[in-house]
Amino acid sequence: MDTKNNPDKSIVDIEKIENAVRQILEAVGEDLNREGIRKTPARVARMYAELLGGMQEDPKQHLDSVFTENYDEIVLLREIPFYSICEHHLMPFIGTAHVAYLPRGKVLGVSKLARIVDSFARRLQVQERLTDQIADFLMNNLKPHGVAVVLEASHSCMTIRGTKKPGSVMVTSSLRGTFKSDPRSRSEVMTLMHK
Repeated sequence: MDTKNNPDKSIVDIEKIENAVRQILEAVGEDLNREGIRKTPARVARMYAELLGGMQEDPKQHLDSVFTENYDEIVLLREIPFYSICEHHLMPFIGTAHVAYLPRGKVLGVSKLARIVDSFARRLQVQERLTDQIADFLMNNLKPHGVAVVLEASHSCMTIRGTKKPGSVMVTSSLRGTFKSDPRSRSEVMTLMHK
């Protein structure tokens, strides 16, 4: 089900989220009848339905634009903005993804790489798993010679709480196929990702 354009059309239980948010607001001493708070439970419920819409989305729907093409060099889409929700604190992490593959007779429509990143990012996540999921999905479905995924993200669960280290960026990578086994290919793709 597509929740991207209409987050209310999801299997998310909006009423349960609203009730939970009311309880949180009461627990921190907030007046639920205060003008600025009255509609907060409904707004938060809609927000979660939107931010976590990838949980009901099958990323395979983005494979409808695979084309036969005799191209045998790196395909790379850099600086794909993404956001996700950390499953440990339910706080956002926001960053950029760099996704590359070495085709084996098939190429994917360029916008689909960004949509695949979004499909996995719009779930409760940890960055390490998110990086692996994108790489594994592309490797298993495109069957390329190799896949390289690098994510760079700032995690609000450590920038505004806990250790409070704003400006810190976590980097994760997942390499598959040729990019993992061949040092020259790995070096080439990493150089292209960070130009």
